[in-house]
Amino acid sequence: MALSSRTAARSPRPAIEFEVVASTRLSPSLVRVTLGGPGFAQFEDRPDTDKYVKLRFVTPAPESLPVTRTYTVRRVDGAAGTVDIDFVVHGDEGLAGPWAARVQPGATISLMGPGGGYLPRADADWHLFAGDLSAVPAIAAALEALSDDAVGEAVIEIDSADAELSLAAPAGVRVRWVVDPGHDPEHLASVVRSLAWRDGDVQVFAHGERESMKALRRVFFDERGLTRDQVSLSGYWARGRTEDRFQAEKREPIGRIL
Repeated sequence: MALSSRTAARSPRPAIEFEVVASTRLSPSLVRVTLGGPGFAQFEDRPDTDKYVKLRFVTPAPESLPVTRTYTVRRVDGAAGTVDIDFVVHGDEGLAGPWAARVQPGATISLMGPGGGYLPRADADWHLFAGDLSAVPAIAAALEALSDDAVGEAVIEIDSADAELSLAAPAGVRVRWVVDPGHDPEHLASVVRSLAWRDGDVQVFAHGERESMKALRRVFFDERGLTRDQVSLSGYWARGRTEDRFQAEKREPIGRIL
């Protein structure tokens, strides 16, 4: 899914050219593109479950300008030499989504990365995940990385029920899909607020639409009194904003999450 607020933990890496191996429709609004080919040998994986890469696209003619978009890596298969990246698709809206919906095996694309910064802690008493469809790849990867005895909650907001996916999670982690076609920026926070809060040290991963993340910030810090080292919180995108405008607003008060 598209991400837009990440700061790389390392200096930029050179671009790697990958081949498209497959394109799979996961739901009406989600497409998985599997990348592989000789370029995989240059890909340096990292343990983070929110690892991300920058993909290079070219805008449509006549401008044909190079642009980059940041996406979460859903899965790396070292044995197969492939990288899965999931794209949210809304018809012809945007640049990366339509590319993912139409791309065929054999096409090529360059990427830089990966970067990252979050990995579930084995010593956390419980885990809380919250986000929208853009955060599903990172949440799904984190759920798969948890120990079998891990406990917690995952709350994922979607536009419609047909966007729901089957995610693997430990038996003690409840995954809840909440449908909000009205896109109320307070909706996700209200669901999280209503959860039965467990005792002990919680580790939070909350990423998604910017205004929803601001509402969650109030829940975690103002209401629950969590500290920053307990919470990974970030806005991946902003409703009603183009990617370029969203990026520009990160330097303005409206774009600040923490």
